[in-house]
This record gives sequence, structure tokens and C-alpha cells, in this order.
Amino acid sequence: MPPAGQGLPAASDRNALLKNTRRVVVKVGTAVVCDRNGEFDLQRVRALADGIAGLVKHGRQVVVVSSGAVTLGAAQLKLHRSRLRDAAMTRACAAVGQCKLMQAWAEALQPNRLTPAQVLVTEDDFTDLNRYRILRQTFEKLLKVGSVPVVNENDTVTNIWTEQPAIFRDNDRLAALVLSKLDADLLILLSNVEGLLRDPERGAEPDNVIPLVTVLSPEIRESAQGKSAVGRGGMTAKLDAAQIAMHAGGMVIIANGQTPGILNQIFSGENVGTMFLPGSRMAGKKRWLAFATSARGRVSINANAAKAILHGHASLLISGVTGCKGEFSSGQVISVVDADGRAIGRGIAECGSQELSQMLSSNDGPLRGVLVRRDNFIILSGEEKGNGQQD
Repeated sequence: MPPAGQGLPAASDRNALLKNTRRVVVKVGTAVVCDRNGEFDLQRVRALADGIAGLVKHGRQVVVVSSGAVTLGAAQLKLHRSRLRDAAMTRACAAVGQCKLMQAWAEALQPNRLTPAQVLVTEDDFTDLNRYRILRQTFEKLLKVGSVPVVNENDTVTNIWTEQPAIFRDNDRLAALVLSKLDADLLILLSNVEGLLRDPERGAEPDNVIPLVTVLSPEIRESAQGKSAVGRGGMTAKLDAAQIAMHAGGMVIIANGQTPGILNQIFSGENVGTMFLPGSRMAGKKRWLAFATSARGRVSINANAAKAILHGHASLLISGVTGCKGEFSSGQVISVVDADGRAIGRGIAECGSQELSQMLSSNDGPLRGVLVRRDNFIILSGEEKGNGQQD
């Protein structure tokens, strides 16, 4: 395993890192809230609620991203997992399961005098910049009044089996996007694994869990495990989430949510799970463009325009555009590809596809104007290409 995992941080080091965390996002996986029969594990949820109450008592704000609605709904309706291959049935199970899920969180938090708030989101709440800002305002008000937002994707209206690239894809990534939206300090991903393993085939032996990751190298990604038996995510999904959180300046801890008192252990500085340290922090709009959007269309540009953008920090001029695909309006996000078809970035279009196509086909003289302004454009590195991108 590469150097990214070397050096187990002492308890005092973790204490120092976690001491000043004031806003925490806790993602709870299906394997934590449900047993293998798909039934609700009330004891685990109550234990987590007690841990959350402890964080709130010490002045921290907590947002919960909770999986489990589809599995709980299927169990309530006495449906075999094979029936969930039908998208409409899966959405129906989500509708039933959301009731059970919120009822359970309400009952678990009530003894600690905490009030949950259900926040169901869709991808449009993230891809539309205005709705993105409104959602943040809602979160801020809920946290200000002392509520505990319980977040989940609104699967009842989601095209779960779509072949189009998805922004969320799983609740690990959704939780990371919530951290980014709220500028939270820490993302805790709780599932049925002990952390990132050096060798997944060896299991969760103490020396097989990587304690610390500072850079998500290709070697680190190769150590990712397969998918969970009951949830949609897996270790690959958790590493994708960690990447988003690290770019947002947040820390990440992957740990076993089935372990009693896991939140207390984490905030006591115990060496549980895998900790990811913050990376280079992107500005808020850049993070939104990189991770929380889907490109509505695509434009191809010539070599001179690509050079100006990549090396000259220039805006994308309409004169550099050679082609346009897809339908988009002014203010929507588009993908930009070079002459070889390689995606180089993503930005907010100043004009729509219909107007752009008319200009490109016109013979009225040289093309003028800006298609994407530099401050509304992000160059995509190898890590970021393909996340929510419609190419």
C-alpha cells in the first residue's frame, strides 16, 4: 500500500483534528439501519441518536443522511428483493419506507429532545443554481433552530434505473454534496465495513485497515471493495464521496456504524475506521460545477480556444466554437471538449443552444461574444472528469 496510508495518528492527533469541528454530516447506510432481513434495527438507530445528541450537546450541528427507505418499504410490503428490479415498484417501496424511516428517527431522537426535519431532495435541487441556494438557506434555518435535518434522495420521483449519468448515484455522494453545500467540517460515512482495507480479501483485521489517507491515489482506489449486499453504494462510492469532501476542505471518516457507540469513539479520538484529510479547497461555485451539476449540452472548440482556456486563463469565445450538441438555455451548464473530443471543462453558458447554432451556421461575418466567462468555468482534472457529465 502506498505512503498515503502510513503513520497511524495518535489519539491526541485525532482529538486535535476533530476538536474544532462544528458542523458534521453523518451518513447512515442501509446495512446500519436494517438487518439482513430488511427489518428496521431500532436498537442501532437509538444508539446513533444518542451519539448525535452528544455531538449537539457539545455545540455541534449535525445533518443526517439516512439510507434504508427502499429496503424498509419492501419489508413492510412483504416483497422479495427480486421485485425491486421494477423501477415503479422500487419507487413505491421508497414511499412506504420513508414513513417508517422518519418515524424511527423521530422516536430515536425524541428522548434527547431533538426534533428531526425530513429533507427529500432531487438532482434538480443541486443542478439548478437558484434551487441550490434556496436549499442551503433551508438547511441553515433548520440548524439555527436546533433541528436535525434527515436527508434522503426523493426516490419516489427519481428515475432510479436511468442510464444517464447521475449526480447522486448513491447516498455517500449525496452526503458529500451536502457537506460541500453547507461548508461542513466533517463527513462520517457509516456502513458495515471497518474502513478502507489494504487487502479486501483479508477482512477487517486491525493491521488491514488503512488509518489515514491524505491523497486519493490510483493505488488507494484499487483497494476499494465491491458493493454492499443491502445498499447501492460500496467502497468505490465512499472514495468518490471522500474526493468531493476533500475538495470542499472537509475531513472524512469511514467507519462501521454497527459498532456500539461509534460516534463517541470517533470524537474521543480513538483510531477507528479510516480518516481522510482535507485536500486543496475549491471555491463554492467551482465545486458546484465540478460535482453537483449535469451538463445539458456539449460544445466542441478548436485548438487555439483550448490553448487559451487551459493555459491563458481566458474565457471561451464563440469564435472558438466548432460544434454544438444537445439543447440548453442561457445560464445552464455545458461540457466543453477539444478538437479530439476530450472533455476539458464545464461552464455556464451565456447563450442557449438554438442561438449558438444559428450563429455557427451564419455567414454574416466573424463570430463575436463570450460563450462561457472564465469565472463560470472549471477545468476538469482526471479525477473530476465524468462526474455528472453528459458527454
